Amino acid sequence: MKLYYAATSPYVRKVMACAITRGLEGRIQLHPSNPHASPADLVADNPTSKVPCLITDDGLSLYDSPVICEFLDSLGDAPALFPVSSAARWRALKFQAMGDGILDAAVPCRGELQRPKEAARDAAIARHKMAMSRTVDALEADPPHRHIDIGSLAVGCALGYLDFRYGGDPWRPGHPKLTAWFEEFSKNPGIARTAPKE
Repeated sequence: MKLYYAATSPYVRKVMACAITRGLEGRIQLHPSNPHASPADLVADNPTSKVPCLITDDGLSLYDSPVICEFLDSLGDAPALFPVSSAARWRALKFQAMGDGILDAAVPCRGELQRPKEAARDAAIARHKMAMSRTVDALEADPPHRHIDIGSLAVGCALGYLDFRYGGDPWRPGHPKLTAWFEEFSKNPGIARTAPKE
């Protein structure tokens, strides 16, 4: 399998954390790509020019981290990250949506913060920051379980991204339960081995 990736993408991190947890890391060839430059090979496999994009062994192109993670979860014999049924499935998917929701606000917010100040941009930044803040508050009220599933991986990657890109605007104050959960969960190999670096 081939994975188009950018080293600091939190969505790529989620896919790689899933692959490591499932014992599939050795089956994936990493293909560095700058999605902002719309390279021809990436665009040919993913018309949205986004990473991650996984090319399966039979040539199928998959994109968007939830889809790729669910595909990886279908391979091998490791315990499932996507529970098949019952309340555990919906809880895992809910936490995946919360983690991805933090990232869906944090990634564009960081881009806006890099641009010159203007009123419309400030309003967009404030909206993104409120979405992040509300979601972190909701996670404090109901943190993920300590076991590994797609929801806990997504939340772990999202909080790690906030640490990586928003270190000066910490999420930990006022969130002791979530902080304790994250410190313990970050020891899992899929999270520990994918911690972002510049």
